Amino acid sequence: MLHIVFVEPKIPPNTGNAIRLAAVTGAHLHLVEPLAFEMDDARLRRAGLDYHDLAVVTVHPDLDALWQAVRPARVFAFTARGDVGYADIDYRDGDVLMFGPEPDGLRDEILTHPDVTSRVRIPMLPGRRSLNVANAASVAVYEAWRQLGFAGS
Repeated sequence: MLHIVFVEPKIPPNTGNAIRLAAVTGAHLHLVEPLAFEMDDARLRRAGLDYHDLAVVTVHPDLDALWQAVRPARVFAFTARGDVGYADIDYRDGDVLMFGPEPDGLRDEILTHPDVTSRVRIPMLPGRRSLNVANAASVAVYEAWRQLGFAGS
């Protein structure tokens, strides 16, 4: 099982889409507080449609709790400042794909944390700030799942 992490998500529909992504791929979604919304937010539920009961979602009170939950897995922190392309990684079962909040992304203290295996980028045209976080997570999860033979599908 792959792990998707959204650190301090701010936009309910993006998190709803991540719940849906987790449900259809079998990934485990981790949300790190503080969340900028309640888990019963109507916009979150609308984006996730009826997939909430099909997804595995864990809410962690802080980053320390997340690190404890995912160790010793490899953690790939997605950032526009990444030094490894997302398609250049040989993904393994249990890998963690971490994404930061819009619009700022992951903080430097996270990107340089000793539990982060690599800082990863998704290619974009020059001058563009970032890809929507739910879309970025989808790109990454599907590449990792493809490499794992779409296990469970």
